[in-house]
This record gives sequence, structure tokens and C-alpha cells, in this order.
Amino acid sequence: MNGIPVYPYRLAPPGLATRRQLRAAGLRPGGADPVAEVRWRSRKARHTGGFRFALLYDTTRALPVRPMIPGRWRAVAAAMTARRTCPTCRTDRGYVIPTSLGTCVPCADRPDA
Repeated sequence: MNGIPVYPYRLAPPGLATRRQLRAAGLRPGGADPVAEVRWRSRKARHTGGFRFALLYDTTRALPVRPMIPGRWRAVAAAMTARRTCPTCRTDRGYVIPTSLGTCVPCADRPDA
């Protein structure tokens, strides 16, 4: 369909791996485009015609995962703090604020809100 080979589930040749498999090995695709695809039938994938797929990357061209530097750790911590802070009462609730409510649970349960 998109010009790359498609393999059935569990029948991809050696030397190809998904992103998750690369990450488990401490690698990343290295900016390379996927070289193949694994496709299998699934009832969960109604939006894609009943098929699920995973892109495969060449393991020989994979690069090591970049280490987390202090600035990146700070950015992740700030993002997580923002997700836990209620916009109404401005307190860190210790859990991620549900997007369905838009505020923390106590603020959403208040009758005056």
C-alpha cells in the first residue's frame, strides 16, 4: 500500500524490530524511516478495516537512546506538575486532573461550581 513490505504477525525476518522492541534493547530508530510493517487482524481495530499494524525498523541502523539531561528532567517534572495542579483551586492534588472534568474532583463536586 505505501511501498514497504508487509509481513504477517510473528513472521517478520530477523533484524527488524518495532519501536517498543528497540526501546527495550536501549535503542532508537535513529531518524530512519520504517523498512517494513507487521499487520494482523483484530476486532479492536474497526477504524482501520479490522487490521492493526506495527512499523518495523532495521536494527543495524538503530542508535543508542539519548540520555536524559538535567534540563529534560526539569521539563518533564514541570509538565507533570502542571497536569496535577487544579486550575480552579491552584493546588497540586497528587493525581492527574481528569480532562473530562477540567478541575480536581473536590472542585467538580462543589454545588456552587
